[in-house]
Amino acid sequence: MNNKIQQKSYLLKTGIVSVILLMIFIFTCNYEYRVYTNNFNNKIGEIVTKILEKYPNINESEIISILNNDENNSVELFEKYGIDLDTQSILIENDNYYKKFIILKVIFFIVIIFSFLFLFLMYNKRRNKSIESITRYLEQINKKNYDLNIESNSEGQLSILKNEIYKTTVMLKEVANNSKLDKLNLKKSLEDISHQLKTPLTSILIILDNLIDDENMNVEMRNDFIKNIKREIMNINFLVQEILKLSKFESNTIEFIKKDIEIKEIIKSSIDNVLLLCDLKNIEIIVEANNYYKIKCDYRWEIEAITNILKNCIEYSENGQKIIINFQQNNIYFMIKIKSFGKMIDKKDLPHIFERFYRGKNSNSEGIGIGLALSKAIINEDNGTIDVFSNKKETTFIIKYYRI
Repeated sequence: MNNKIQQKSYLLKTGIVSVILLMIFIFTCNYEYRVYTNNFNNKIGEIVTKILEKYPNINESEIISILNNDENNSVELFEKYGIDLDTQSILIENDNYYKKFIILKVIFFIVIIFSFLFLFLMYNKRRNKSIESITRYLEQINKKNYDLNIESNSEGQLSILKNEIYKTTVMLKEVANNSKLDKLNLKKSLEDISHQLKTPLTSILIILDNLIDDENMNVEMRNDFIKNIKREIMNINFLVQEILKLSKFESNTIEFIKKDIEIKEIIKSSIDNVLLLCDLKNIEIIVEANNYYKIKCDYRWEIEAITNILKNCIEYSENGQKIIINFQQNNIYFMIKIKSFGKMIDKKDLPHIFERFYRGKNSNSEGIGIGLALSKAIINEDNGTIDVFSNKKETTFIIKYYRI
């Protein structure tokens, strides 16, 4: 907008200067004409007066007729006195005025040229200033200084260029911030992984030292130690697999194959994955819905998400309790509710329960705190959200898949 206003301002100034100069030129030409006319008429008046004084019998109308006659019979007369009527004026004074007006007109046109040249240079100077400003911005961007605000609301070419540079700057700043955030996340992930691996690795090293130091260890104890080593290795393998899954989501390297899938199929497959855990704690999972709802998702990954939520519910449940699953839908979203009746999730833990490696106050000591983080990432990818509510009586996970 500013650039457009500037262009209008320059055009307005140029127009005003042009009108003023044109008026001056017209005034000058008019003045020149009046000077010539006045001077010529005065001389003719003097001649007519002399004629009337010397020849009083001459009729004035005859004199006027002679003056307005188109015939030119006086050429030879003036040639006798060396006056060329084609190139010279009969009145010397008019010739002098003519030379003065020629000089005045030359000066006038010089002023016109310099005025327009001045306006052009001023416009060009501002334009060059804008280009220099853009160049400085680009230099700052090349130095990785993205805290620049060069957005412009103008409509000129330079303003369009500024806006494009501003968009590029915002994009580069976002990329730089994301890169910095990725490095911090990587650092945090490595710290978390190191912390998670430290305990099982330490346990394995201690058991191996005992096996090495005691060659005469009885077979039963040796087998127990070997079983413990196997269990810790399986924990490490499970941790690595879960971390790899989550890292794929964070790096956007997973290719999702989304189809319309019946939610009952996903729930059934997820329940099948946790049947063994349910049997160990005598937990019954009840599905309270017969509707054939469908959602657009990646079947395999969605089963992973629901399975992890069910595992969490089983972990917090007591022996012999139930887990209830039901479905609902409206014009905006499709909703799944998974309700358990075990331990209450502490209020302080609720805001962090979907953070990776976070383990709540009442969590199982064998948990690694990554399952719910993975579930949230999968559900978000399928245009969904997940929330959890907990009190002394029940804990409810609410998953919503939005239609738009």
